[in-house]
Amino acid sequence: MVVGLLAAFLVSAPAVAGDAASPNGIPPSSIATSLPAEGDATGVRRWLAERGIIYGLIYTGEALRNLSGGVRRGGLYEGKLEAFVAADLEKLAGWPGLGFFANAFQIHHTAGLRDQHFESLITISNIEAVPSTRLSELWLEQKLFDDRFSIRFGQLAADTEFFVSDYSKTLISSDWPTIAGGNLPSGGPAYPLATPGIRLKFDPSPSWTALVGLFNGDPGGQATINRTGTNFRVNDPPLLMGELQYRYNQDKDSRGLAGTLRFGGWHHFGMFADMRFDDAGLSQASPFATGNARLFRGSSGIYGIIDQQIYRPEGGDATSGIAVFGRISGTPSDRNLIDFFVDAGIVFSGLLPGRPEDKFGASFICAHISDRARALDRDMIDLTGTHQPLRDFELTIELSYQAQIKPGWTLQPVFEYVVHPGGHVPDPILPSSPVKSGALIGVRSTIAY
Repeated sequence: MVVGLLAAFLVSAPAVAGDAASPNGIPPSSIATSLPAEGDATGVRRWLAERGIIYGLIYTGEALRNLSGGVRRGGLYEGKLEAFVAADLEKLAGWPGLGFFANAFQIHHTAGLRDQHFESLITISNIEAVPSTRLSELWLEQKLFDDRFSIRFGQLAADTEFFVSDYSKTLISSDWPTIAGGNLPSGGPAYPLATPGIRLKFDPSPSWTALVGLFNGDPGGQATINRTGTNFRVNDPPLLMGELQYRYNQDKDSRGLAGTLRFGGWHHFGMFADMRFDDAGLSQASPFATGNARLFRGSSGIYGIIDQQIYRPEGGDATSGIAVFGRISGTPSDRNLIDFFVDAGIVFSGLLPGRPEDKFGASFICAHISDRARALDRDMIDLTGTHQPLRDFELTIELSYQAQIKPGWTLQPVFEYVVHPGGHVPDPILPSSPVKSGALIGVRSTIAY
């Protein structure tokens, strides 16, 4: 584990096609700036950049250890290598406003502290996934009307643009929210799964953005149906998402506190099972139940997000100083395992003398088990005489410090505490008792080239 950790590296956020690169084709925060000849001894990277093609590699590796609670103790090492390429097809082929982006993952050693140690619903590490080599996104984007309007189509991941808190990205538990991942088929179009879709974006002013996305509603399972990300499913009931964003004081020269407000929602057009009753109206815990859950057509959810800077140092930009964030979301209880989700946190950036790029973050994430699912637990106890815990909620607390070793390379020790893993589910060894709450520690390291 120690050898693996020393070989591992991290970047604070995945690169996307819209990130500004240098004329040499180097993405922001790249270790290449610290290498001889900027890591481009042959000049190939510069040659490609002059023709509108930018590429990069990101390696994220971490060692985590479960100190208490859960269903087992121990440590593990996990890693993810991401490769991406972005092309400006106006520069490359003379097509104004057209861009291309693709990325792929090589996910390895992800034994899964979340699944195998805690059986938790909430993300413990946002790189955890089924070990595989898989295509993620693959799309074209056409920009129109002075870049105020764009159409993106191809294989898309919703969590790159929808339901995102910018300031939360420092935390390793920050991820596609559990209320979406736990309720949508196969977790929805989010890391590591993408699915065919189309996204429309309109910027009526620098402060306002409207997003609408239509995705194939089931990207397929990680381990079986869509292990390589090349299944390109298009026949499943669709998922529709929309989001409205308002930004203020984002410019470098602004003196006010920066912030972003987002309000959005989704509707899935598929069939969803009742969390309690069968198709005859009986509790699914009843010995007379048919074995077929009552079905509902469609499921929806709404959410709100705030990213707010509360201290901006003299000369600082929108990412410096002290900032808070929060996300809140709800869905119908009758057809969703999780009916309420909230997370919030605080991030301190560049406040240590001589350490302008270091960050410290603290957060909590809470997922509430739906009232209908909890009622089924009560039915199970009353109708079968089985003694088991009642599911209620899961809560995760995280503290982490992200230190920049060199531009593009950070080291991040982390502490997390998981309360009511799985929402207070029975322990597999002693079903009359719940899986115990517990703590974990770890360190993540990353390099971006």
